[in-house]
Amino acid sequence: MNPDSVRPAVTELRLSAFKSHRGVTLPLTPLTLLSGESGSGKSSALQAYEILARLGSGESLARAVGEVAGSPAACVPAGARPDEQGRRGFRIGCTVDGPAGPVDLDLAIQAEPELRIVGERLTGGGETLLTTALTDPTRPAVQAAWHTAGATPVTRAPLPDDRLGTSLLPLRVAGKTAGQRLVLAAAEQVVVGLRSAFVCDPRPEVMRGAGTRGTGAAGDGAGRGADGGGGAGRAAGARGGGRGSGSGAGRGKPVSGAGKAQGPGGTGGVGGAAVAWGTRGRRTGGGEAGGWGREAGEPRDEGRLRSACDNLPTVLQRTSLECARRHAVLVAAVREACTGPVEGLRAVPRQAGGAGDGAADAPAAVGRGGPTGTQGVPGAGGAAGVRAVLDRGELGELPVEQLGDGELRFLALALVLLTGPDVLAMDPVGEVPSAHQQMTVMADGMDRCMDRRQARELVSLAVRMTERGHVRLLGTVRDPSVADGLPGVQVLHLEA
Repeated sequence: MNPDSVRPAVTELRLSAFKSHRGVTLPLTPLTLLSGESGSGKSSALQAYEILARLGSGESLARAVGEVAGSPAACVPAGARPDEQGRRGFRIGCTVDGPAGPVDLDLAIQAEPELRIVGERLTGGGETLLTTALTDPTRPAVQAAWHTAGATPVTRAPLPDDRLGTSLLPLRVAGKTAGQRLVLAAAEQVVVGLRSAFVCDPRPEVMRGAGTRGTGAAGDGAGRGADGGGGAGRAAGARGGGRGSGSGAGRGKPVSGAGKAQGPGGTGGVGGAAVAWGTRGRRTGGGEAGGWGREAGEPRDEGRLRSACDNLPTVLQRTSLECARRHAVLVAAVREACTGPVEGLRAVPRQAGGAGDGAADAPAAVGRGGPTGTQGVPGAGGAAGVRAVLDRGELGELPVEQLGDGELRFLALALVLLTGPDVLAMDPVGEVPSAHQQMTVMADGMDRCMDRRQARELVSLAVRMTERGHVRLLGTVRDPSVADGLPGVQVLHLEA
């Protein structure tokens, strides 16, 4: 098998017992959209994926669950009752396909009385590669057994109960036997597939410097609330939670979409622009999406786009210089989505009190008085003292903070689809070349604030980009008809 032939990717998400879901399996293609009525569990499905992705990135269980769901109790299936020991929990899993073939990962997580991973199973190649079980509730560890296929069929050792055991295997398995090498290949594939995820939730009120940061504030600080928390409305919360049975939503059912995307086509035409932004000057180490890999107080990299997209102007300045062809595609897409003429899109220095810096600049005044602007995020201006503007031709320049909510969200999501892991505040696998990875963009409420024309243009752009094989998209939409007739789009309808 050629190890370069397949990039690891999550191809199935299992919600065995999670929130409103029970026994739900969602097949994931390069471009999957979830639709359904409010309360059908669209957002919950993305939260389960994000918890798995965070665990694959090495986060502790408490942080992963707290950042995404607020508290362990929020993940417990509806109506679940505790067992005789007062325990409740939830179960999630996924399949990651890649060079090692399909590999299944399934987790049983206890939420009460204490949050811990009580069971983990990794299977692939017809073998059970890893199992863990809680044997002594008084110890913060589980008993693990992984496949060896040598003189000893399995190797047993304790592993911490607050970390994903699969992500720890490369540190524990020697790789001397064929069985051990199979375990290592499968574990690496799962970790790469899970870590290559970016949660994108553009927040227009944050991008404009409004919301919790207020308006007209100067100097340091009003923008600190935009430090990407993995999406609007998420916050670390109290511990608690549950396990057991409960009613759930129906299975995901394909209702539209088939086949593979055909040709670049469409707005702007990607043409021969095969190199994504950010492939040069690669960084290693943790990212910031939803706080992944970045500890409190650690400086943020303003050149990497955060989940809330509050530093979009600074990133636009970088990407326009790194790949003019991709930037031209972005401008063409924005032209189709915005009202009025659009001849260009660029980042310009912010000039306090200068021409054209009047009323439009008021909401984004934070950071203007500082010498470097690194304290706080000045709304649409970014921390580097730049602002993004649209070139309207004879109508002059228009600061992007004056765009409508739908136009702002379109611009941010289009930029994400046209970038690579090195431009996004995420935690890519530094040991694996980016050419061997696929980035998965998760966009809850992908068409939020957009009209049908804008949403369809965004899905069309996603079709063209996912066809290239470097990016995948999992999103939720209110109106699934925006994907009608577009090749390569799978729409799964969830039933409440």
